[in-house]
Amino acid sequence: MERRVAAMDPNIPNAGRVYDYVLGGTHNFEADRQAAEYMISLVPSTRKWVRMLRMFLHEAVLQLSEEGFDCFLDLASGLPTVEHIHQVVPHAKVIYVDNDPVVVAYGTQLLEGNPRVRYIEADIRDIDSLLRSPVIGELFGDNRKIAIGFNAVTCFLTEEEVKRIARALYEWAAPGSRMFGTFETKDPHLMTPQMQQFLDMFDRMGSPYHFLTLEQSIEWMKPWEADEPGFRPLAEWLGLQDQITEADREGVGLEFYGAILVKR
Repeated sequence: MERRVAAMDPNIPNAGRVYDYVLGGTHNFEADRQAAEYMISLVPSTRKWVRMLRMFLHEAVLQLSEEGFDCFLDLASGLPTVEHIHQVVPHAKVIYVDNDPVVVAYGTQLLEGNPRVRYIEADIRDIDSLLRSPVIGELFGDNRKIAIGFNAVTCFLTEEEVKRIARALYEWAAPGSRMFGTFETKDPHLMTPQMQQFLDMFDRMGSPYHFLTLEQSIEWMKPWEADEPGFRPLAEWLGLQDQITEADREGVGLEFYGAILVKR
């Protein structure tokens, strides 16, 4: 059966393309650029935080590759551009996953001809169906000691969804598997009009966004355990502590954390 590819409307901002633009990519349209610049005008530190998110992914993937991991399952991947996993470790086998058919269709075109990379259209909320995908077996074989990307994901999910996904992945993966993830937090008691407008933009793009606390992030990811050095601010992971100012916290206590989790 021929797969019907979703139409790409260049006049409607798309969260994946907005993210690509903020990272400095070129796979975006004028509507995406306008939406991104408006969001940056509301929360000026957006560009800094987003770039640190990608820098952490880069560092985590290199570390795990050096530890011998050569199979990566990346969840809620967005567009595979600007130093995404297959570009950081080109020898590895990589499966990207996203539930946006436009992003998947476009991403598949970008990856065309790369035999070591696949893109699955799936909603990670239905994690059991995703893990049964024949694509995983076709690319990874029987190997389940893998590295799982869970970056900038919890902010789009409910508590129940995060816990269910974390548990299912833990039960499916082999001992020694790793999960590298980022967690976007703020003070739950603080909100500014600008931050509320920023969050409203995600609603309009069909990708509602909310912040957690550090305590929620740690608790919801169990039974995965944080490997050393645990949950740390991205600035510490990257040695960029002097580049984060109080203004970057936008009056709501913004802090982005990174962690490499392990199944014992």
